[in-house]
Amino acid sequence: MGGRASGTALGIVSFYAMPGAFDYNSHPPSGAFGMRYLILSDIHANVTALDAALAAVRGRWDKAVCLGDIVGYGPDPNEVIDRIRGLDALTIRGNHDKASSGLENAEDFNPVARHAALWTREQLRPENREWLERLPVGPVTIGGFSIVHGAARDEDEYVFAPAQALDGLLDAAFPLTFFGHTHLQGGFTLRDDKVGALHFKPPESTMFSRLTIEEGTTYLLNPGSVGQPRDGDARAAFAIAELDERVVEFWRVPYQVDSVQARMARAGLPQSLISRLASGR
Repeated sequence: MGGRASGTALGIVSFYAMPGAFDYNSHPPSGAFGMRYLILSDIHANVTALDAALAAVRGRWDKAVCLGDIVGYGPDPNEVIDRIRGLDALTIRGNHDKASSGLENAEDFNPVARHAALWTREQLRPENREWLERLPVGPVTIGGFSIVHGAARDEDEYVFAPAQALDGLLDAAFPLTFFGHTHLQGGFTLRDDKVGALHFKPPESTMFSRLTIEEGTTYLLNPGSVGQPRDGDARAAFAIAELDERVVEFWRVPYQVDSVQARMARAGLPQSLISRLASGR
């Protein structure tokens, strides 16, 4: 599926990736086949989920990349920022990062999200608030691919469907772009005037699904949300990209959801945010 779409109607097809076996012999550690990028997005102040993700892939990546929304919703804004800063991750901002740092007033957020953003703003240490304020706007390029939070033309735009993905696929500076914001692990492809929808959901018996990057195809891929998944799977979601081998792994890692819920309750965060963590909605 590659190249620009013609003026005719686009075909839309869906693909479902097969789960990959968790085998360190067939997938050697970091550095064996070139640079491996850990792709994180939408951590949303959930340090328990982030720590579980990092523990699961220790030694399997070289450089961390974060697509924004480090904070918001969850109970651990300073802890998560400290982790990301400690990883020296290339990080762009998300809409919750803007609202929680005070760059925006969160007036366009729904009441629940606004409550969480204002609570987060009160909790942030000054140096972490300043760090959020200085985060760059996507798109940003690293290692021959691009990263954005929402869409390339608008960092706050949601890309849920093939029609919404088309502009980003057509305008892409590189064959591969990673985006976040929707909290849905998957993505879109463009090849031979056809837009494809990709779906990833490794069963609980495995930890990742593998996607082979094909020549002549443009990809817009979402690693999913580390701390607030919304695709019916409560496990932390993220990706590892090894472009020398033309492979992207889409990971899901379980974590102690109830411990995060308990901290959210103690912080007085909205019950709807607390409940949805367990269902991944």
